[in-house]
Amino acid sequence: MASDQELPAADRAELRFRRCAGYGIDPSQVYSRRILGEAELRERLAARRDLIVAAESFIAKLYDLVRGSGFFAMLTDEEGCILLVIGDESILKVAFALRMVPGAYMDEASIGTNAMGTALAEGRPVQISGREHFIEAYHRWTCSGAPIRDSGGRIIGALDLTGDIENVHQHTLGMVVAAVYAIEKIIVLDSKNEALKENSRFVAALLDSIEAGIVSASLDGRILTVNRQALEMFGFGREEMLRARMGDLLPRWGEVVGASLSGTEFQNEDVPTDSRSNRLYFNLSAYPIRGEDASPTGVILVFKDVKKVRKHANEILGRRAVYTFDKIIGVSRGIREAVDFARKVADSRSTILITGESGTGKEIFAQAIQNASERRREAFIVLNCGAIPRTLIESELFGYVEGAFTGANRGGHPGKFEIADGGTLFLDEIGEMPLDLQTRLLRVIEEGTVMRIGDNREVPIDVRIIAASNKDLATEVEKGNFRMDLFYRLNVLPIHIPPLRERKEDIPLLVDYYMKKISRKINKKPVEIDGDYMDRLVGLEWPGNIRELENMIELIINSERLPDLAAPARSAAAIRTSPGPAEPSSLEDAEAAFIRQALADCGHNISQAAKRLGIGRTTLYRKIELLRLASPRMEQ
Repeated sequence: MASDQELPAADRAELRFRRCAGYGIDPSQVYSRRILGEAELRERLAARRDLIVAAESFIAKLYDLVRGSGFFAMLTDEEGCILLVIGDESILKVAFALRMVPGAYMDEASIGTNAMGTALAEGRPVQISGREHFIEAYHRWTCSGAPIRDSGGRIIGALDLTGDIENVHQHTLGMVVAAVYAIEKIIVLDSKNEALKENSRFVAALLDSIEAGIVSASLDGRILTVNRQALEMFGFGREEMLRARMGDLLPRWGEVVGASLSGTEFQNEDVPTDSRSNRLYFNLSAYPIRGEDASPTGVILVFKDVKKVRKHANEILGRRAVYTFDKIIGVSRGIREAVDFARKVADSRSTILITGESGTGKEIFAQAIQNASERRREAFIVLNCGAIPRTLIESELFGYVEGAFTGANRGGHPGKFEIADGGTLFLDEIGEMPLDLQTRLLRVIEEGTVMRIGDNREVPIDVRIIAASNKDLATEVEKGNFRMDLFYRLNVLPIHIPPLRERKEDIPLLVDYYMKKISRKINKKPVEIDGDYMDRLVGLEWPGNIRELENMIELIINSERLPDLAAPARSAAAIRTSPGPAEPSSLEDAEAAFIRQALADCGHNISQAAKRLGIGRTTLYRKIELLRLASPRMEQ
């Protein structure tokens, strides 16, 4: 069966008329059956705004070609509703009299055969002239109309050019088709542009959601794009930063470009930057942008907040305080006063100086203070000033820049102050710090900034300082070994932890606590301690304080016997093998005897002796050094 387009003109006209009759159209009617009111029309125009914007300039140009010849042009939507009318005044008067106005529907079901409605019905350009119109009021005109399609081929409207029947030329329809073609091209471009805009908005939202500053720049340093996080990090407005140059914001910009050109990596390096408010270090990774020939054309820079990077690293490395005040065992007046005061000052920003003999638990107090403060989720960094060589303590504390000295890491290295930024730095054995470094430490505490070795820029930091010493720092000041100004700057909130010999009522509690803790740790049964033996433990001087008591309990659990704490000394072999009680002169002698015997039995092999004693090699080395045990030959 032939399609409508293949039918002769007369047959097509007859088919169209039958459609109109089926709609119940009266040939004598004058107006469209459907005309929108003002409110509905406003909604319709707003909903079809994109079509109107895309078409109106071409409709104007189309009308310019026939201006003064008695024509008017109309734009309808996909349902045939008139959206726009433009034309000569004389013919518009006639059209408006027939209520061919915006809001009137020109589809076949509303007004019968006409170019606009029939083009929409048949989906193709048509020209309807004279009596080909179903209603008699339109017989005076020739209408040329064509459907308008979007980028997906869907009909979204129609364009019509109408004039008196005697004025219409045979290629009037061609002009309409050409205009529709141009409109459709604009719609496609607009659709692509909108897609690009939507994609751009998506990418921008995606970049803004990333907790890193992302900047793209050309190789000559022009900033091309920047996300919200980068603006916040550098402290600039968007337009202001886009006018800046990377070379002015990033002193190592030349290295970044060089790495991109040479194909080498520039990854996760802490770099100094010149932000609006401060000179700050950011963690930077750079990625080259490559053109079609694979050569670099620009760079993507990913800046990360060093604080957040280090906080994540601290969490991974376990740089967090673990002890809390409820882990501090004791009911004695001295220890409770120390705990109560420490709780009160935990949230203070002032420095704290913890004093006490070796082994009293100064670091446990420092960790408990951290965990009771608002910094509890931040880093807790420990630096033992007495355990680091003098030549290294400066770089450990303050960090260094690349090239500061022979062997300095590429890109430099942050010091403990920067790593602890936002958290707490615990300076143990502060009395061992060299005098020249005490001056630098004082400046950092007072000014809240730190300068890396070899650098000339100050980096702001927010670090709570807790210092500790087993020395009498006031006496050290008198001897000239410690700066008076630093002593008073540290001793703002003093906490003294009494030695174990001054808190004897706490010894049974501590023995019970460590007996349970250590037995669980090494998977051995606790050893029962009777009242008489506990009284003798309480009567000891405990020069090594809690650390000594803990080590003794570990020794008792491993040996599964209680050494005699009062009898005169006997041989080490007797301590280990005698069925009766051992006879060391002190607790320290008993521990030394156990260790000597284990070493002798294992041929002074450290690994085997540690295994026999149920302790780690590092712990055994520490005990050997602490007890000053000499061995003729030690093997790993």
